[in-house]
Amino acid sequence: MQTVIDDSKLKQLLKEVLVETLEEKRDVFHDLITEALEDIALVRAIQEGEGTETVGKQEIFNILEGQS
Repeated sequence: MQTVIDDSKLKQLLKEVLVETLEEKRDVFHDLITEALEDIALVRAIQEGEGTETVGKQEIFNILEGQS
């Protein structure tokens, strides 16, 4: 016994399943995408920071406290 599925019907079915899954698991996908974007931003910040000069801890605290 062989089941034959029309390509267009299979494509439509897969689209429906994907849309339904995205709608049902919207929060999961949102969290996943948010975390991925945060990871990308962190990597870029680290890469940018590697090309700059280092500063002392006290200088950072002075900047945060509004002192120059």
